[in-house]
Amino acid sequence: MANKRWFQVGVAVLLTLVIIFMFMEVKTIFSPLVIIGQTIFMPLLIGGVLFYLARPLQKWLESMKFPRWASIISIFIAIGLIGWGFYALVGPPLTKQVNSLVENTPEIVKEIGDFTKYTISQRDRLTDLPEPIQNTIKEATGKIDTIAAVAGSLLVKFVQSVFQGLFLLVLVPFFLVYMLKDHEKFAPFVANFFKGDKKTWIRKTLSDVDDTLRSYIQGQLFVSFLVGVMLFIGYFAIGLKYALLLALFGMMMNVVPFLGPYIALVPALIIALLQEPKMAIYVAIVMLVSQQIESNFITPNVMGKSLDIHPLTVITIILAAGNIAGLWGIILGVPTYAVVKSILKNIYVHREGIKDAATESI
Repeated sequence: MANKRWFQVGVAVLLTLVIIFMFMEVKTIFSPLVIIGQTIFMPLLIGGVLFYLARPLQKWLESMKFPRWASIISIFIAIGLIGWGFYALVGPPLTKQVNSLVENTPEIVKEIGDFTKYTISQRDRLTDLPEPIQNTIKEATGKIDTIAAVAGSLLVKFVQSVFQGLFLLVLVPFFLVYMLKDHEKFAPFVANFFKGDKKTWIRKTLSDVDDTLRSYIQGQLFVSFLVGVMLFIGYFAIGLKYALLLALFGMMMNVVPFLGPYIALVPALIIALLQEPKMAIYVAIVMLVSQQIESNFITPNVMGKSLDIHPLTVITIILAAGNIAGLWGIILGVPTYAVVKSILKNIYVHREGIKDAATESI
């Protein structure tokens, strides 16, 4: 019975649960490691993203006979020039829109409050509507204060996260330098702990994981950039206020799979409704057209089937990861799943190869 696949899988699951339970029981011992991990998580993540974005340039420079140190310096110069160009091109209008939004925030809040009061005052005049619709409207308007409080709390947390991120950005260049300098040494270092076929398998698995992360990061960011451009063109064309700011927000939210476009639509609709009610229809059309172009033309051509994850699987991952790890779970859930899937696929292929070899020897 010990040779049965189901028995081995069951034992592996039980051992995994026991190990997790033991870690939970002695978690205080590992609290310093958790603090260290939380400290380096953000700069390591940003450094990793920049590494995958800069690696094609590094390969091209080294193919042109640039030494490693010269390619790294060139990459930092390129990043500086891109940052300066972005600030010079987008900075002034973006700053103007942000200042305008800050100045108009009291008026926007007042208008939202007036709309809320008006909506609540109309709850007792819904007798002409069917009872289920009346109950739904009353429940929704009754929760407006709670939603507003939650939104304010999220806004404060977002601002705090921005300042913490700016502080931690000091560490990003150091991570990026060493990733660009020594990234080719990582796989051999890990593989040296193994011998024979296992060593070859480790090298192949790490290569597949690297390809998965590269495809996801480079593809997702490029797709998000194109979506941001389309949103800006659409918002500017319809005359929406804060078009650049809302387009940048939509570009950032597009990094979140599936849910990102819906999150980006909310502030655009609010601004549109306050500017002119019919403008909300135009905003919805712009978002719909941009998402249709992105899902049917851009993503299939940019990312192809490199991840090969079913949309239902993506939704399930987002919901589960969001409940487990919040916003970071939503952002990192899909690439983590893709990496785990790549590892498990290699394990399966390796086991099947061993089984076929054993069968042939018999």
